[in-house]
Amino acid sequence: MRMTKLVGRRIKEDPKDALTVSHKFLIRGGYVRPVSAGIYSLLPAGKRIVEKIENIIREEMNRVEGQEVEMPVVLPAELWKESGRYDSVGQELLRFTDRNDKPMILAMTHEEAVVQLVRTEVTSYKQLPVMVYQIQTKYRDEARPRAGMIRVREFTMKDAYSFHADQEDLEKYYFRCLEAYERIFKRLGMRTVLSIEANSGMMGGAVSHEFMAICDCGEDTVITSPDYTYRANREVAHAAWTYETSPEQPLEKVATPGKKTIEEVAEFLGVKAENTGKAVFFQNTFTGELIFAMIRGDFEVNESKLANLAQAPEMKFADDDAIASIGCVPGFASILDVDPAKVRIIVDNSVAKSSNLVVGANEPDYHYRNFNLNRDFADVSRITVADIATVREGDPCPVTGKPLQMVRGIEVGNIFQLGTKYSGAMNCNYLDKDGKSKPMIMGCYGIGVGRAMASVMEQNHDDYGPVWPISIAPWQVELCALNPNRDGVGEAADKLYDELNAAGVEVLYDDRGEKAGFMFSDADLLGIPLRVVVSPKSLAEGKVEFRTRACRDTELVPLAEVPSFLKQKIAEAEKECSC
Repeated sequence: MRMTKLVGRRIKEDPKDALTVSHKFLIRGGYVRPVSAGIYSLLPAGKRIVEKIENIIREEMNRVEGQEVEMPVVLPAELWKESGRYDSVGQELLRFTDRNDKPMILAMTHEEAVVQLVRTEVTSYKQLPVMVYQIQTKYRDEARPRAGMIRVREFTMKDAYSFHADQEDLEKYYFRCLEAYERIFKRLGMRTVLSIEANSGMMGGAVSHEFMAICDCGEDTVITSPDYTYRANREVAHAAWTYETSPEQPLEKVATPGKKTIEEVAEFLGVKAENTGKAVFFQNTFTGELIFAMIRGDFEVNESKLANLAQAPEMKFADDDAIASIGCVPGFASILDVDPAKVRIIVDNSVAKSSNLVVGANEPDYHYRNFNLNRDFADVSRITVADIATVREGDPCPVTGKPLQMVRGIEVGNIFQLGTKYSGAMNCNYLDKDGKSKPMIMGCYGIGVGRAMASVMEQNHDDYGPVWPISIAPWQVELCALNPNRDGVGEAADKLYDELNAAGVEVLYDDRGEKAGFMFSDADLLGIPLRVVVSPKSLAEGKVEFRTRACRDTELVPLAEVPSFLKQKIAEAEKECSC
């Protein structure tokens, strides 16, 4: 490709709304252009990168016996109603009505569509296991698109779905896919990607993992041990907390006039925050059910853990009237004398395993000292006791015991053991060897293609632009002709361009005749791994200048040897990205 013909200009100034490296350089380098908030067009350079990412994904999916299909973006709402998700997913699912007044959706994920497809084609245990995948457009009506290609509304995603006769077979295949994902991200040139325990969220299923590209701009918080032995999303992370126990003391009601917050109560009574219990109230947005969470005063409720336990896809904080309806007083609430029939009560382990806590008395300006759950709550069997605490930096690791740390990451992929969540609801069954009909056991495996491109850039850049890995670079070599009208430079560069094309080298030829500084600035924004410069000075010696995008050092290479020299450099670079 000649630069004089390339569609997509480089831009000198950073976009005003760009807060991340990838957003800035994807716009400035001429890879993407915004159409609307969270919606982008791909220019040729960006399209070439995306195609290479997709090819790597295809190769690895085929390596684990995947079969490629393509499902529609527009789906009838009845499929999502059949699974039960139509009403449980919020406004991010774009719903509309077609000209025949039929309810439709724009697919944000394709579980329902693939179940509808597979249940018509697979009927016997003899056909299982099977995995199908697609690379397809999806639409998620994000309220706040951000960070360029990292959080968008319209996006391309590889989603794969496996179907099995039993859980054991799913688990074996699940970890084959986990290994395939690790190969994919290595081949894409990502530097640090961690597979972590994750929250299944609206996807459902008992087990899931996210793949986090570690970088400062990541919107997810990853909790890890210093050596990465333990790693988990903050939404599901645990810690090896210890709790203070002592002989039980008599329950004592004490006046705490005007003291509502944990800090105020602790200071007034002369105790530490960890010797108090905190009440937090939520409401299930869909069912209206009131959820009473009780946790030690120095901890914060992890809303994802709580929502999973309460089976609440969305929650909001409860208002004072809802709290009062079960006999509690905001600021002075506890589970003492609360009827579990009126509210879903979930108590954190920190309360259940601690002794003699200060808790609310459900009366204005009063608290109780020395609350002990098993002694003071009438029927503990009617409430849920579990871990609903948010892990803090420095908490002890549950594996190593070392202080946990927080790092930022971009979610570039996720995998789920879905079980029968969709197959059971949608009658996706098979006949076993005894002729009995059983629901297929499912797994799900996703990678965001555009997000992967942005994440590679976040991990591979300098102050001047991206440093693309050879495996997904838009071109392998950039050929620059300095002063092409002097001393045969243009003729030599033209000939070399033809030779490289004939040798199968992907080459971008800057034939514009621009000044060196302008040309090299554009070359940095394009991030092509290998660069060859033909200039009057080097050509006078029968040589060209060679350098890599990642290094400023140059070397002279005889003009006649350039094609073979570059082929060797390309092979060496590709080997570094191979698995």
